[in-house]
Amino acid sequence: MPRITAATVADHRASQHAALLEAALEILAGEGAAALTPAAVGARVGLARSSVYRYFSSTADILAQLVEDAIPRWAGVLAAAADGSGDLRERLRGYGAATLTFVHSRDYVLLPTFAAIDLPAECQARLGQLHETMIEPMRAIAAQAGHDHPDLVAHLGWSILGEGQRQIAAGADAEVVTAVTIDTLCRAVLT
Repeated sequence: MPRITAATVADHRASQHAALLEAALEILAGEGAAALTPAAVGARVGLARSSVYRYFSSTADILAQLVEDAIPRWAGVLAAAADGSGDLRERLRGYGAATLTFVHSRDYVLLPTFAAIDLPAECQARLGQLHETMIEPMRAIAAQAGHDHPDLVAHLGWSILGEGQRQIAAGADAEVVTAVTIDTLCRAVLT
């Protein structure tokens, strides 16, 4: 019987689950998607592969749970950055800056991973739903700015931010890229 290391079994399971997700993210960042397996994740935290299957049904499930963990967290960061009493330009600049900082997050490793693997249709659909929660604050700003097509404007703005992220990730001067990207975003969304 495994040793319980928390006050309750539920707390223990939650702690184990968090440790397994952390280990999976470390493997992705350090070794790439090909190295991510239930056995590797278990070995990283000292659990047998059979115990890992209590938390994840497959490697694809590990990836799905990483996304379910990361995107809502980042959507919250973006919503908070776009929220507030400032004018639309200040709110959009805050949103843009927060989006660009994602490159420096450990969660950023998920993007190239998903670009490199062929996801089943249901996974792609769920990823799309979660992605929309990250765009929502910009959609609201575009609507408040009076655009007739705020959803389209927000998606185009997201593309601008995505290119800024790619430039920063590729080693371009982050300060310059951030300034130019946010200025371009404001012209696109607020004019």
